[in-house]
Amino acid sequence: MLRFAPSPTGDMHIGNLRVALCNYICSKQRNEPLVIRIEDTDIERNIEGKDHEILELLALFNIEYKEVIYQSAQLKYHRAMAIQLLHDKKAFNCFCTPAELDAKREHAKKAKKPFRYDDTCSHLPAEETLDNTNPFTIRLRRPQDDITVVDAIKGRITFSAFDVDSFIIMRQEKYPTYNFACAVDDMISDISLVIRGEDHMSNTPKQIAVRDALGYTKTIEYAHLPIILNRDGKKMSKRDDASSVKWLLKEGYLPQAIANYLILIGNNVPKEIFTLNEALEWFSLSNISKSPAKFDIDKLKFINREHLKALDPKELSRYVGFADDDIGALAHLYLEESGTLNELRAKIEPIFAEKTVPQQYQESTNILKPIIQNAPFFEEYADFQKYTMQHSGLKGKDYFKSLRLLLTGAEHGPEISDIYKYLKNYLAEVVK
Repeated sequence: MLRFAPSPTGDMHIGNLRVALCNYICSKQRNEPLVIRIEDTDIERNIEGKDHEILELLALFNIEYKEVIYQSAQLKYHRAMAIQLLHDKKAFNCFCTPAELDAKREHAKKAKKPFRYDDTCSHLPAEETLDNTNPFTIRLRRPQDDITVVDAIKGRITFSAFDVDSFIIMRQEKYPTYNFACAVDDMISDISLVIRGEDHMSNTPKQIAVRDALGYTKTIEYAHLPIILNRDGKKMSKRDDASSVKWLLKEGYLPQAIANYLILIGNNVPKEIFTLNEALEWFSLSNISKSPAKFDIDKLKFINREHLKALDPKELSRYVGFADDDIGALAHLYLEESGTLNELRAKIEPIFAEKTVPQQYQESTNILKPIIQNAPFFEEYADFQKYTMQHSGLKGKDYFKSLRLLLTGAEHGPEISDIYKYLKNYLAEVVK
């Protein structure tokens, strides 16, 4: 079993989508189910409706899964496991107040040492920990041995027991912390492989420590994907528009192109343009670079253009707001100068809109417009051109510029002869 575990606390980040795609591919390759776990235990940060938005995006990207699990529904298991750890003396109640812990952090900072809990409460008498009515958290006892993680991308990494620390597993409100809930849920779901971002690498030894303390012996494999950097070489954050999957979709990038790019970056792949189904044939975690991947919007636009070119005319026509093969074929002509659907629509929409003509061509377009409107139907552009040129008396730039402006609303673009064969049935709508 594999899992994708997003939090409903904001828009889906491209890094999260990359994690979802890799989990989906590996689940298919291993013939193991994929579950979606909505990690909603941080109640104060949850945003209503974001869970449904996540599922809608997964559907848009054709990421299939077995079921959806809400972490909050697992609370009874988290609490039961915490009680079990207390009973086995592998965890302890901690009565240190926030003020006391802040003072210890400040002391460590002044000493230029990393703060680690000093186990003040780890040896309190049993009667004091049971009868005390003061607020308390529950901490897992620090592991005695170092913990080694064998990562499919990063390789073998060892964490010292000191760094794992005696960390909190249940808050004062008796809600689990992230690492405890995550570890317990992975056990319950019988997860075999965890694929996630490398920002979770420091969480992994803590989750292993939880499972070890609970006597869970199954080995879970790990793969931590390198972070994605922006153009400045810094980690992409919410301040970067392109970090949001919703923003990319609104800008006119196709889901299949976004998926293509996120699988491509930082990866050794056999070809540059591919579909998700094609990636199932050759994708391997071992081919992903250990180094961060840099996000390049221009590269994404190139990939998006290639996927737009691969659409059949009817489908492309629908994307630009029509339902006709001719308009789809016309749109294909503009793909050399358009990399997104928004850019493409900006080329097609003016063709069917009221035309704004520069002053220098207003006289010639006024002459040409009624001739086009009243011209008989011509199958070939050559015959149409001959007719309109003769009846208007226009020549050279006055004719050709005026004709282009009346047909497309722009001074530049594909050859008029290419455009005409797709617009000849729409001249009454175009020239008005």
